[in-house]
Amino acid sequence: MEDNRPKQNSHDPLKCSGQVCRLESITPLARKLNCLDMKQIADICVTDMPKLVGARLASLYILDDTSDILHLEKNNHPFLINNIVSLNQKPPSPMVAAVRSKNLILVGDIDDIKKPSSNKISRAFSKNYNTKSCIIAPLICQNRVVGVLNLSDKADGGTFGRADVAAIELFRQLIGASIGNVKLFEKSQRLAQTDGLTGMYNHRTFYETLEAELRRAERYGGQISIIMADIDNLKPINDNYGHRAGDLAISQIARRIRACIRQIDIPARYGGDEFAVILPNTTLSDAERVANRIVSMVKGTPMYWEQNEIPLSISVGVGQYNSRSAPGDVTKATDQAMYAAKQAGKGTVKVFETQSVL
Repeated sequence: MEDNRPKQNSHDPLKCSGQVCRLESITPLARKLNCLDMKQIADICVTDMPKLVGARLASLYILDDTSDILHLEKNNHPFLINNIVSLNQKPPSPMVAAVRSKNLILVGDIDDIKKPSSNKISRAFSKNYNTKSCIIAPLICQNRVVGVLNLSDKADGGTFGRADVAAIELFRQLIGASIGNVKLFEKSQRLAQTDGLTGMYNHRTFYETLEAELRRAERYGGQISIIMADIDNLKPINDNYGHRAGDLAISQIARRIRACIRQIDIPARYGGDEFAVILPNTTLSDAERVANRIVSMVKGTPMYWEQNEIPLSISVGVGQYNSRSAPGDVTKATDQAMYAAKQAGKGTVKVFETQSVL
């Protein structure tokens, strides 16, 4: 006998009934959230979460806890909203208040928040919303806020209720855990690529980056300049003052190298007392000027250790190469220039004649 009863779509939270529908939605969404893909997590927040509670608008912010700034990751607003939000803003917005308290805020009427002390709280872009109800959900991972999910404009024109809050309370923990996992994974990736003492790329990542830059030059044209630098007299510093003093010398020289190069240049700790810098699309004469600036800055400022003034210096080799150069040939050639600088009296710059490696 044919069943003529209307069929419900169990995959659309807005067309199925009540809590049964929401329960059916939770498991597949939780599975999708179990990933290390920030784009997928953001898509769920902006596409699936609004459907779960019948919201029209959603925005996801990620917290940079080093600067106390929320960065807009994704939103579905048809109008502009803030790309960054400082947690130190005064007066605080409702989103900032939610982050500070770590508690989800359910707003039935945003004007009710503003009425008691209109000078203490602000809500930008309020004219763009159809309703005055919203949910502001700090995303928590291990009791720390990692982001915020904002949901607003109830599709039916009403206000968000306790059932909506219950659903988002569950998911804000799951979303927070997923974002926390992504951040942890990205941090582990960075640690695998960088030197722990200086924060620069390590030897392996330097070669991978150099090879990629050479292939880029092969595709688009241009040449690459390389600086190789060796710390002068690091062994006597270690022997006379200890390895902690030697580590300080390495880290201070690394900071001075960074201060002398562009943001697009790529510095690396090539070895124990050696540094390398990749300078894309840089002429040999410009690279030589950068190298001389580095040598002068390192030599011009001594290091202080336990009331001892310790002079620092580096010897630098400079070379320029094109896409036909192999990474090993590049570093070998520039190494030769660096050692020539050491033999010339240290604290100097030598340029490698590149014709033999082109």
